[in-house]
Amino acid sequence: MPSFNHKPILVVGAGLSGAVVARELAEHAGVSSVVIDSRHHVAGNCHSLRAVDTGILEHVYGPHIFHTSNRETWEYVNRFGTFHPFVNRVKASTERGIFSLPINLHTINQFYGKHLNPTEAKVFLASVADTSITTPANFEEQALKMIGRDLYEAFFLGYTQKQWGCSPRELPASILSRLPVRFNYDDNYYADSFVGLPEAGYTRVIENILDHPLICVRVSTPWDSSMQRDFEHVFFSGSIDAFFDYEEGRLGYRTVYWDRKVTDGDYQGNAVINYPGMDVAYTRIHEHKHFAPWETHERTVVYTEFSKETTPADTPYYPKRLKADMTVLEKYRQRAAASSGVTFIGRLGSYRYLDMNVVIEEAQKVSRDFFGFTHPT
Repeated sequence: MPSFNHKPILVVGAGLSGAVVARELAEHAGVSSVVIDSRHHVAGNCHSLRAVDTGILEHVYGPHIFHTSNRETWEYVNRFGTFHPFVNRVKASTERGIFSLPINLHTINQFYGKHLNPTEAKVFLASVADTSITTPANFEEQALKMIGRDLYEAFFLGYTQKQWGCSPRELPASILSRLPVRFNYDDNYYADSFVGLPEAGYTRVIENILDHPLICVRVSTPWDSSMQRDFEHVFFSGSIDAFFDYEEGRLGYRTVYWDRKVTDGDYQGNAVINYPGMDVAYTRIHEHKHFAPWETHERTVVYTEFSKETTPADTPYYPKRLKADMTVLEKYRQRAAASSGVTFIGRLGSYRYLDMNVVIEEAQKVSRDFFGFTHPT
């Protein structure tokens, strides 16, 4: 374990990554930390709030559904809050009707007006796929190789252009490779062993993670480089380019924003419906009471989601990771490797899209590796 001069550790960012690092340091290394966040609340983009006008628990910065096949990670989050099982059934509204995603046997049969069994569907999809593509070089080629042009254009082409603000040909093939095609009627968006949502919301969960006598939390406290001298080490979960004052250039991100409205009854009958067509500017609509099916509400809250390029005034959400971005990122990685006293963590610190389970596991690992302790099994 590193030798310190009795100064605390500074954790920049009170989201999931920063909270887990602070908790690991406190529980397993006996190290005190100060956790700061520029926002007026903890939990980062996972922040949840029960709306005064409806009583519905809202995912303020967009929905987050926890999913993992790692039992240890599932048990970890359940230490800090009660998670209810949840099945995320995403739908896509197209000019040909409403279909289930990810693409499954029902989607294929409904879309093509067929009655195929699993074996027949595999043969049929192979017949409409572009077999001339051997090694997909981008998102579009990956889609054409997997599902063919009709399904690609119906579900992914317009949605991707709206979501990422560029042609799918500019995006890496790996983005689509994460989306499965199922030859059965399973319409659960996630195939993980454990999928759930916290009964009291993510903010309560993260408040509980941070609830330790060795952890001091300061919200409404932006990072300033002058802070570094007062702490033994900094774990930084903000944007890596922001830490270096954008001296090598800004990394590309997409950001999202929402049009919120309240109505009576049930607006769409489902938590998430995608709108892949270019005839509307938004990408999807969330109805938040369906993220808590164990609750009953007479009114409903609807978030219509839009995507746009991130400006200096926006909160970055999705790393674009285009070729130009990766060139800039490598410069920041080199500077980070040469910097002492700071460790970059989380989605923004590593400039990667990370699911919540991965955020937790990586935060645990970086804490253990840095302080040389072994987590009890």
